[in-house]
Amino acid sequence: MSGAALGLEIVFVFFLALFLLHRYGDFKKQHRLVIVGTLFAWYLCFLIVFILPLDVSTTIYNRCRHAADNSSPPESNNITGVYATITPAPRQHPCFKPWSYIPDGIMPIFWRVVYWTSQFLTWILLPFMQSYARSGGFSITGKIKTALIENAIYYGTYLLIFGAFLIYVAVNPRLHLEWNQLQTIGIAAANTWGLFLLVLLLGYGLVEIPRSYWNGAKRGYLLMKTYFKAAKLMTEKADAEENLEDVMEEVRKVNESIKYNHPLRKCVDTILKKCPTEYQEKMGRNMDDYEDFDEKRNTYPSEKSLVKLHKQVIYSVQRHRRTQVQWQILLEQAFYLEDVAKNETSATHQFVHTFQSPEPENRFMQYFYNPTVEWYWECLLRPWFYRILAVVLSIFSVIVVWSECTFFSTTPVLSLFAVFIQLAERTYNYIYIEIACFLSIFFLSICVYSTVFRIRVFNYYYLASHHQTDAYSLLFSGMLFCRLTPPLCLNFLGLTHMDSSISHQNTQPTAYTSIMGSMKVLSFIADGFYIYYPMLVVILCIATYFSLGTRCLNLLGFQQFMGDNDMTSDLVDEGKELIRREKRKRQRQEEGENRRREWKERYGHNREDSTRNRNVHPDPKESNFSDTNTNWSSKYTRANNRTERDRIELLQDAEPLDFNAETFTDDPLESESGRYQPGGRYLSMSSSIIFEDI
Repeated sequence: MSGAALGLEIVFVFFLALFLLHRYGDFKKQHRLVIVGTLFAWYLCFLIVFILPLDVSTTIYNRCRHAADNSSPPESNNITGVYATITPAPRQHPCFKPWSYIPDGIMPIFWRVVYWTSQFLTWILLPFMQSYARSGGFSITGKIKTALIENAIYYGTYLLIFGAFLIYVAVNPRLHLEWNQLQTIGIAAANTWGLFLLVLLLGYGLVEIPRSYWNGAKRGYLLMKTYFKAAKLMTEKADAEENLEDVMEEVRKVNESIKYNHPLRKCVDTILKKCPTEYQEKMGRNMDDYEDFDEKRNTYPSEKSLVKLHKQVIYSVQRHRRTQVQWQILLEQAFYLEDVAKNETSATHQFVHTFQSPEPENRFMQYFYNPTVEWYWECLLRPWFYRILAVVLSIFSVIVVWSECTFFSTTPVLSLFAVFIQLAERTYNYIYIEIACFLSIFFLSICVYSTVFRIRVFNYYYLASHHQTDAYSLLFSGMLFCRLTPPLCLNFLGLTHMDSSISHQNTQPTAYTSIMGSMKVLSFIADGFYIYYPMLVVILCIATYFSLGTRCLNLLGFQQFMGDNDMTSDLVDEGKELIRREKRKRQRQEEGENRRREWKERYGHNREDSTRNRNVHPDPKESNFSDTNTNWSSKYTRANNRTERDRIELLQDAEPLDFNAETFTDDPLESESGRYQPGGRYLSMSSSIIFEDI
């Protein structure tokens, strides 16, 4: 089994990263280099988290083996009368080899390749690819030029920081500049930046993750929050539609001004390909206009302005598509939560859906997850499961906070993670060591990575599921993961006292800490920042518990979900009204489809039977009449068929009026025009916005 566990985890982590990237990215529409770069960054970060427990168990075994070798006494040889020592024969050690043991020399090379590759991605390649993907250039050379210009300030800033470290080392007379020390300075600078951001994200995740499960167990909480999201998403959706209309108007003007033989016509064609299909049909190329352009008479846009327009088109189309998909997903979620609220009082213990899923269910799910099982899970078991999970996660959070504040104490050992590992190390229970290490670092990773997936920086960085994340956000997430994972692993090794710089013991370090080098060259970081800065997680957890960040965003005008806020109540009522209208609309559509289906089933067969009987037994009067009026019927056949077809389509499209509605906003004339104005406070808050169903 030597090295087999390492190979299995390498393969498993690859498919895990591929699955998550498929959920957030779009393999069909996004550039292959963006997909490959993001996948590689996520894969390396997840790989470090999964392989580190194997490094810990292997290091503990190596310590045991070396201690056993050093404790064996020398043997004497008195045959020749001279006392001499000889090398003892190998004997059985008191500690046995773990099943996941990795041979010597493999882990240092593995960590060195993984670490420096991830650092190259996060500091050099991914920022360049990020600017390249966001550029609106029409050629590879133009995009590379734009990316280099945008990253000049970015790279210059980090060169200044690295130069400051070099000056500090050069001024200190007790230190000498060597390659290993320069390497240590670079690693310290990267880990310091990552640790600064790590503590901020960890303090939020340690509180928010258990609280989200606890609130999810409350009745009606998820439904109220969904209503709140619906009101905010409708505003964003309307803004995205308006922005897309404005950008398409600019594209239309450019398309009309630049003729077929203009040198920049290829750039316009490239922009048109990025537009939605309906707009491409409206803005067809002016192939019928062969008038040559005249630079003296007309003013044409420059290539720089077309690059800017191309960038706006890419952004507006992506945002419009994302809001449309998110709106449909949010509707399905709201409908399902309303069904859960209705079925909680059901006496039959059968879960009834208002709308059937459009996708056919799997036979396996139909058999095991039937309506009865679904009712017991959604209405009875899931709230209790969420409460128990929230309590377990809260206990883990308390352990992490306590250990972050006490891990620097070695006598006595106060860090609970170090206590657990040392107890298992005494009995050489490698299975327990690996499970404990994996659960600990996995919980820390979930707290940090989930915050990366949740945060949203306006519309510049936003990880949206269901393949709606743009290339800029995907690459930015890869950069964050590569910068957060190394300090996260070092922090975990410090919590377990596996880092010799924390435990201050002359023991064999792990292979991961060995590639980091000695931090003695920067003592104020190793003995100060790395030890005392993680204590700030206590303040961040308290601030997150009392929702200080949410309250500050509310004061700044960014509406956040808060139960004790009037604005939140207004947005919840507004979202409830929007969901109610969409639900009525979908019900009318299903009723119309059912009526058409019944009409076909009832009268379609009778019409076919009558037509078949008429062909078999023709009426002599009708045949004579048809023979005498053949010319007349042939003259008006086309018109009558068209009239009949139009009449059938009108009958099929007709829908009954909802006279039980509170308002008459669902008028067929209004729905026919494709526009509606939601009532309530939403109209008073943004009365100038007109929503269109595109």
